[in-house]
Amino acid sequence: MAKRYERYLITSALPYANGPVHIGHLAGVYIPSDIYTRYLRLRGRDVLSICGSDEHGVPITITARKEGITPQEVVDRYHVLIKRSFERLGISFDIYSRTTSPVHADTASEFFRKLYDEGKFIESSSEQYYDESAGEFLADRYIVGTCPRCGFERAYGDQCEKCGSTLSPDELGNPHSALSGSKLVKRETKHWYLPLNLYEDALRKWILEGHREWKTNVYGQCKSWLDGGLQPRAVSRDLNWGIPVPVEGAEGKVLYVWFDAPIGYISATKELTPDWEKYWKDEDTKLVHFIGKDNIVFHCIVFPSMLMAHGGYILPDNVPANEFLNLEGDKISTSRNWAVWLHEYLDEMPGKEDVLRYVLCANAPETKDNDFTWKDFQARNNNELVAVLGNFVNRALVLTTKYYDGVVPACGELTDYDRATIEEIKSVKEALESNIENYRFREALKEAMNLARIGNKYLADSEPWKVVKSDPERVKTILWLSLQITANLATAVEPFMPFTARKLLTMLGMEGFDWERLGETSLLEAGHRIGKPELLFEKIEDDVIERQMAKLEDIKRRNAEAAAAAEAATATVEAQKAEITFDDFSRNDIRVSTIIAAERVPKTQKLLHLTIDTGIDTREIVSGIAEYYEPETLVGRQILVLVNLEPRKIRGIESRGMILMAADPSGRLTLLSPAADTANGSVVG
Repeated sequence: MAKRYERYLITSALPYANGPVHIGHLAGVYIPSDIYTRYLRLRGRDVLSICGSDEHGVPITITARKEGITPQEVVDRYHVLIKRSFERLGISFDIYSRTTSPVHADTASEFFRKLYDEGKFIESSSEQYYDESAGEFLADRYIVGTCPRCGFERAYGDQCEKCGSTLSPDELGNPHSALSGSKLVKRETKHWYLPLNLYEDALRKWILEGHREWKTNVYGQCKSWLDGGLQPRAVSRDLNWGIPVPVEGAEGKVLYVWFDAPIGYISATKELTPDWEKYWKDEDTKLVHFIGKDNIVFHCIVFPSMLMAHGGYILPDNVPANEFLNLEGDKISTSRNWAVWLHEYLDEMPGKEDVLRYVLCANAPETKDNDFTWKDFQARNNNELVAVLGNFVNRALVLTTKYYDGVVPACGELTDYDRATIEEIKSVKEALESNIENYRFREALKEAMNLARIGNKYLADSEPWKVVKSDPERVKTILWLSLQITANLATAVEPFMPFTARKLLTMLGMEGFDWERLGETSLLEAGHRIGKPELLFEKIEDDVIERQMAKLEDIKRRNAEAAAAAEAATATVEAQKAEITFDDFSRNDIRVSTIIAAERVPKTQKLLHLTIDTGIDTREIVSGIAEYYEPETLVGRQILVLVNLEPRKIRGIESRGMILMAADPSGRLTLLSPAADTANGSVVG
């Protein structure tokens, strides 16, 4: 039997304050977290939902340098944007804090100092890259060089953005500073390491034996790490942005962001309540981390090791990490701007907060990567929210207003069909609870929507608009039961679509319903007056979706142009060929010539059939330049031709000679011509 906890502590991965939040973040972490939290609140549980901005780390300093501002200005901008975006979407954190807060700095410093004083760290010196021009050790992202896998010359010290390989600075060819462009030297520096290997047995027992119920992606990744053997991991970095390492001799060093950030959950709880220790140190608290799959190792291996080393803290009961959400068949990428940004969506789709929440939950990447498309977004809104949920509610409320002036009618004699429908309504509560408590939010949403499907079927089968003419008393029972289903919907959809639930309650003229009464058919008393019916959802027209698709196409075009420019910028000129003698060169007979006719070679894409006046004769040459030149633009143009090349038949045409071209690093061909009109037959040499 599952343990009944006295309180719940829900944490959501701290979004990085180096950019806005996008739909991948929402589907992976924040919507599941909010559904679970709202559900627990509806059940009257003691629950805290904790989140905040992760505001330290190298990418923030890179952004600051690029923009010519301070790192603090960068995080201030994005902290406000992210916090406001969450609020607008109805994400109901009890606190949204930040890791630049004084409380966090004190908490993280005290945490480190306790482990340091108890000898829990390993001190070790090693040689790392140093930029003498900038006068500082460089983090991996500030080191640039040639990728050993694909040869890309602008690979970073931690990753090649061209081929995606994970790298270390020592693997790069020609490593140099991204700050100054200078070549790098190695210098010795001291850091502190957490010996994860000392906690391997405890982690193995806790996870592999104690939490087999965890999602397979989480359990499997943990097992892989543990089976591979854990190694000490640095907890400090040579940086000037972050929380200073609180020991003597650590000038210029800060806490590594992976050590600093998860302590943010603790410091935020401290900010929220003086009773914070109840939520972090009492075994009657259930701790749940909501994260994406890229954070599994930090929340299941690293942070628990930190908590074990410190002592006194509870460990997470579950870490229900989701997989990744793609966009229109392509991986979401902040660097390529390939994303649907939350703040832009909220500005461009006012009043459709719950549509996004619904679609991202219905399409959540719970067990595998999934794909968001605007066409699916439109279809789910129009075919499910409008046609199922909205349609049922509107019919029930409008018919009540029309027939009974908005007053809930009394229930008459129940038919067998009524009783069967009531039994279906009762079954929804148990299914909802089971799915939510086991982090199956997609299935839970289906159960909530199933109430609307039950209602639609009931109204369609009962046809009160027809029966009212022959049996008006029967219609009272039909609409009484339809209104009870509507009242149940107001509770069932609240964790998923809070704005819709509030709108439903307003139309029903109610403040809310106790979760434990979900499934009952006595939520609205006869004689109660409902409010004015309104449409819950509006149909999304094609032009709205077309605008969003055009926006993505524009991003795709600009990305392609940027990639081509970057490729051209990093392309290398072809190396010099082997040396030849003067006699070798003098055998080439190159003449100024004029193109007098040009046409495409049939059934080819690259070949042109040219007629050339070489000054010594008129001849035909087949050349592969059709990709770069239209035939009509070449007639009359002077070019250079190697006239003593051995003839060769190409597509049935005897080609006598070769046109001289220049190929740039990207492979594009350009005709070579004399700078001024020159007599045909003039020798080049």
